Amino acid sequence: MSMILNQVRRGYFLDSVALMRISRTVAGLDGVEEAALMMGSPSNLGIMCDADLLDEVGRAAAGGDLILAVRAADQAAGEAALAKASDLLERRPSAAGTGNTWRSKTLRSAVKHLPGANLALISVPGDFAAAEARKALRAGLHAMIFSDNVSIKDELDLKQEARAAGLLVMGPDCGTAIIGGVPLAFANVVPRGDIGIIGASGTGIQEISCLIAQAGGGVSHAIGVGGRDLKAEIGGITTLMAIDALACDPATRHVVLISKPPAAEVARRVLERIGASPKSYTVCFIGAEELDLPANARAASTLKAAALDAMQINALLGTVHTVTVPDARAGSIQGLFCGGTLAAEAQVIFRAAGLAVASNAPIPGIEPLAGSTALHRLIDLGEDEYTAGRPHPMIEPAVRDDVLAETLRDPDVAVVLLDVVIGLGADEDPAGHVAREVAGRGAGGPIVIASVTGTDGDPQGRLAQIEKLRAAGIHVAASNADAAELAVACIGAGA
Repeated sequence: MSMILNQVRRGYFLDSVALMRISRTVAGLDGVEEAALMMGSPSNLGIMCDADLLDEVGRAAAGGDLILAVRAADQAAGEAALAKASDLLERRPSAAGTGNTWRSKTLRSAVKHLPGANLALISVPGDFAAAEARKALRAGLHAMIFSDNVSIKDELDLKQEARAAGLLVMGPDCGTAIIGGVPLAFANVVPRGDIGIIGASGTGIQEISCLIAQAGGGVSHAIGVGGRDLKAEIGGITTLMAIDALACDPATRHVVLISKPPAAEVARRVLERIGASPKSYTVCFIGAEELDLPANARAASTLKAAALDAMQINALLGTVHTVTVPDARAGSIQGLFCGGTLAAEAQVIFRAAGLAVASNAPIPGIEPLAGSTALHRLIDLGEDEYTAGRPHPMIEPAVRDDVLAETLRDPDVAVVLLDVVIGLGADEDPAGHVAREVAGRGAGGPIVIASVTGTDGDPQGRLAQIEKLRAAGIHVAASNADAAELAVACIGAGA
């Protein structure tokens, strides 16, 4: 019979990414069925309860407490797992720091220690993120809110306050930014250059910045605005401020704007502001119909097209991009994505090829997954149904394992389409993990096609990741868009 064991550390704050990494390590121990380290916010308590990870000790935790929770095969395995979790927590740098490392426990002490700082990255449970962001704004700091589960009312209030103070609020749920050459959160190591990016999508920013780097270009700034900024309720506050900021930046020659289609009135205001900018623009509203763009802007239907347009080139070059198209075969394409915007880009390409496609994260004009009879499916594994109580698949590639194994065994599947996203914050070897899962399928099965979003400057190394995929018999395309087009070619366009 399984055992549930909890420990609670009172008033112990740690960012969610660090906790997810420790959770992953503990969950992989012998005899451990599931593990989680989470702050005791109401939403987290609900997630842990649904995952059958809470006992009476954990249920009594407060919002500022850290819960260490495991479900194990027996008492001994559970106690060993909690001991390991405690050990991993203790190994982290202390607040006092060692050597040149210093860690602050509060935003106020951090500002005092670094009086020249002008940006705070907020990565706390969503129930507390708005309060921390307000502290940052009132200390004169721009705020990047990595946290999700922030109410849309709090987002609007924060952005209105920031606008009045001349400060940017990036987020909530802003996963990627590059400010002055410094990559933040899930970003990639790309060269400095003269192309700015404004994005409501983290993986969209990553794909475009990496393709620009592959083409020999560089990024001045990549400003994430959060996935809801262009909704009618928010009105594009941060997007409009980012347009104005880059208009005044002498290091920025051209700007790429990436988002799913905004609310109509918000789109009108954004395009008007672009028209008043002295910079040229590439606008990529993924899935949008024809746009009425100002004279200084050009439209791009995909992330790849946006990157090529910004670089004013027609194709990505290099021997690494050479892919032999496998023999065509009958069956469906199943896409299993870590990046939501990469899944959306594939939807656009499938629609252009005349394929009926369903997704759990549909864009306008695409039939939703629920109740659909579409043959081809593109699944965003970053959606809550896959990540509730678990790390995002960019942090924990095993999130994709079960559905990948099932898909590889399905005789009706002709092609499996995957993304591999590397960079700062991502798993140390996602391609190696995918390669092991695919190589273990044995002979036969569907064609597997992948792309790698990243650069050779990233800790994982893009070329090294590509080699691992190819060694497992996976066809690797130059970009996510190329991978989707290759998948379509494998079954015949219009199938």
